[in-house]
Amino acid sequence: MRATPDFDFGLPESAQMIREATARFADERIAPLAAKVDAEDWFPRELWPAMGELGLHGITVEEDQGGLGLGYLDHVIAVEEVSRASASVGLSYGAHSNLCVNQIRRWGTPEQKAKYLPKLISGEHVGSLAMSEAGAGSDVVSMKLKAEAVAGGFRLNGTKFWITNGTYADTLVVYAKTGEGSKGITAFLIEKDFAGFSIGQKIDKLGMRGSPTAELVFDDCFVPESQIMGPLNGGVGVLMSGLDYERVVLAGLQLGIMQSCLDTVIPFVRERKQFGKAIGTFQLMQAKVADMYVALQSARAYTYAVARSCDAGQTTRFDAAGAILLASESAFRVAGEAVQALGGAGYTKDWPVERYLRDAKLLDIGAGTNEIRRMLIGRELIGAGA
Repeated sequence: MRATPDFDFGLPESAQMIREATARFADERIAPLAAKVDAEDWFPRELWPAMGELGLHGITVEEDQGGLGLGYLDHVIAVEEVSRASASVGLSYGAHSNLCVNQIRRWGTPEQKAKYLPKLISGEHVGSLAMSEAGAGSDVVSMKLKAEAVAGGFRLNGTKFWITNGTYADTLVVYAKTGEGSKGITAFLIEKDFAGFSIGQKIDKLGMRGSPTAELVFDDCFVPESQIMGPLNGGVGVLMSGLDYERVVLAGLQLGIMQSCLDTVIPFVRERKQFGKAIGTFQLMQAKVADMYVALQSARAYTYAVARSCDAGQTTRFDAAGAILLASESAFRVAGEAVQALGGAGYTKDWPVERYLRDAKLLDIGAGTNEIRRMLIGRELIGAGA
């Protein structure tokens, strides 16, 4: 249950309906599993078909393709509500529904969409995107996974690293080198049963435990030419075109974490007594709660505004980066304050705020580090005025 009052952001009816349905599902089905997901680093695969029944996997997919035909604002809100219950589930959900499903929806051929979207949207299959490598993160063009042209397709050799959902994915959007430099990268659709494709090490993480992160190994993996998604050697365009949407949608993760922090802290400070008074009556604690709330609402307003611009086809790269920059740094700060507000209790596993802090740190790093986001924003703004 939310501990803060609702604020009217002027959301359309579709967004309100998505929020209500997702919040109800998150409270009933996801929240009871959240502690186990984190403690056991367990991926709750059974949630995927249930989320599919709600239409959550295909929010941005056109109705004639089996989706809801809605927009990125709706998608942000769905990610926010899932993440309020479990940021780990929210991360895997965002990687599935945005990084994989939405990219196939935007770039797949009619045949590829018909083949892959139904099972991804229903939740029968799990999706993933594989871009990063051990030596290629922010500098994505330096990737080493090589796709050599052979009769009928390509043979892939190399590895990918830091891949969300990699352990369980049935369908993966994979970027590989088909030439030199930025004009020599191609996106491929890979199936988990392709010969020569396997899962390497599973990565043990500080936070977002239960959202599986893995190494992918390609050893003479033959990929038919029909599996190219988008133009041959046009993979950087495919990748970058989706990055703005990825950043905006994943900002919803941090909104969910901040809401969870307030939902935990406010009841606690009302009940916890020191010096004969509830600690929520002390001005220092009231100021702390006020700062947490303003941080959440500020990030919410910016993220929702940028999501609306995505839906209107007016996205700016620097604002997409700005929204997740504000949300990520605000969430880590708010989660730290939540731990502080609970004092010793906050530093124990008995309360979830230590998990919120660990989970919040990821998006200072993932989907492009905050250093890269600042560089992009500054470069775009200065260049725009040149």
